[in-house]
Amino acid sequence: NLTSALYLPMFKILTFSALILAVTRADDNTHTYVPNEAVTLWVNTVGPYHNPQETYSYYELPFCKPDHGIETKKRPSGIGEILEGNELRNSGLKLHFPTNVDREDVCDMTLTEADVKAFDIAIDQQYWYELYLDDLPMWGMVGEVLRDEKTGEREHHIFTHRSLSLTFNGNRIIEANLTSENPVSVLPGAALSFTYSVHWKQTTIEFADRFDRYLEYDFFEHQIHWFSIFNSFMMVVFLCGLVALILLRTLRNDFARYAKDDDLDLEGSRVIGEDSGWKQVHGDVFRAPDYLIFFTALWGSGWQLLVLLLAVILFSIAGPVHGYMYEDRGKVMTTFIVCFALSSSVAGFSSGSFYRKYFASARAEQNSEWQKAMICTALFFPTIVVAVTGALNCISVSYDTVNAIPLPVMLKMVAVWLFVSFPLTIVGTIFGRHFVLKADPPCRVNSIPRPIPSAPWFVAPAFIIPVSGILPFGSIFIEMYFVFTSFWSYKFYYVYGFMLLVYFILVMVTICTTIVAIYFVLNSENYHWQWISFMSAGSTAGYVFLYAVYYFFYKTQMTGFLQVAFYFGYMFLFCFSLFLMCGTIGVFGTGIFVRKIYGNVKID
Repeated sequence: NLTSALYLPMFKILTFSALILAVTRADDNTHTYVPNEAVTLWVNTVGPYHNPQETYSYYELPFCKPDHGIETKKRPSGIGEILEGNELRNSGLKLHFPTNVDREDVCDMTLTEADVKAFDIAIDQQYWYELYLDDLPMWGMVGEVLRDEKTGEREHHIFTHRSLSLTFNGNRIIEANLTSENPVSVLPGAALSFTYSVHWKQTTIEFADRFDRYLEYDFFEHQIHWFSIFNSFMMVVFLCGLVALILLRTLRNDFARYAKDDDLDLEGSRVIGEDSGWKQVHGDVFRAPDYLIFFTALWGSGWQLLVLLLAVILFSIAGPVHGYMYEDRGKVMTTFIVCFALSSSVAGFSSGSFYRKYFASARAEQNSEWQKAMICTALFFPTIVVAVTGALNCISVSYDTVNAIPLPVMLKMVAVWLFVSFPLTIVGTIFGRHFVLKADPPCRVNSIPRPIPSAPWFVAPAFIIPVSGILPFGSIFIEMYFVFTSFWSYKFYYVYGFMLLVYFILVMVTICTTIVAIYFVLNSENYHWQWISFMSAGSTAGYVFLYAVYYFFYKTQMTGFLQVAFYFGYMFLFCFSLFLMCGTIGVFGTGIFVRKIYGNVKID
């Protein structure tokens, strides 16, 4: 017909044009180039070497701009890139694939008093800058302090020549190296002439392996790293054996003793109240925890973070399929945002089902405050994150760093939460309330709570809670060193297989340790095991934060209010997330343990 006759040729033309564009388009998006094609060199940020979060726009320093007729405009960035503090701008330098440049002038400038002051501060604080060429990062120092050969005095010098050494294989760029040369004294009225050179050479390295040179195998795959994994695994074996000993021996003795007591009760020789131990709290152990709505929010947020972390680790391990996390700027942050939004359904489902099980019937639950529990779950963790990042953002704005989050990005994040995360929380809560069977505890809950007797100091919650976090922390603190170093010391973390092993080791150690702790707590006739198990398992995060304090003072050289605020702000968020995850793991494991032991004892 006429419609087909008109649209079919148009479709063919558009298809052919798209194919032509796909073949001829060659840039740093496709990573393919044709001879003599322009190659863009991007400048990113500049800042003190020892302060990773104190980064400024490249032209915050009074560098003169190239006069090659190339506009130094910003490159469009995604949310992940912006949140990670990237601000790429065209350097304005002329580069062509693969054409050598012996020595080319960039620009000339005469230093003023203000310029000298700015460069002196940058050199004293060891400012360095980051460049990108075909998504390959390069780093260079602004200048350094050198001793003058004539006067013998130490003077500030700025590097005025940049030598780029580039390698290629076929039509792809493989390596990019930067060397800063020609230091010139920084003095008022001094004339500076900035230059650059480019040298290309061929290589046999494949494009897929071009990021291997950035990965520090000797550091991340050191024998200490392997030994820590083995040591943690042996700790899991030991703790599993300890828990098995409790379950098979100690509990068997408890069951035999309680069975004997029941026989004596029938003969009138003993009343059950005269005995002590975990059986005596059978009428209260399945009572709803205090502050149920708040506990439900902690439970739901913990499960969401557990699923989020596992999803990110598995996605990172699948790097050969979709591209490695360290190859694309902002990919890690984008992955976290997407996984957090999607895992909101897990938060709603787990909190909804947890809240539902403490009500005898659906009608009773409908008359409860389940809506308040759902809203609290949806808002709890995002509110903490917004409060901390909002405070840090105000500091960034006052310092005028690139880490300040722009308003459009804030609005996009709000939209993600409002239109994706929050609706999924609602859907998850509905499924959790209606499609999970009501929990049927093996023991009836007494109408009047039983008074909790005084207990020895070694089974008191004030002692049990902090002690329970030592072993889980011991199983992960070596991995924490590698994670902290990669985040705060410019290293590319790539051993996600190690992280996955540590993830499961932490789960097992936390469950085993918390079960042992709760066994002693129940034996002291304290039936508030939900909160105690959550705090006991979550205390691991307290030790991680103390380790973060140690790492700050002994492993870094960070200075200044901005960097200190960012360090401890980020570490607080990290440790608080770990607290929620470990606490949830502890309650989950002890919940199974408690149902098991009370389901196997005879209770009249």
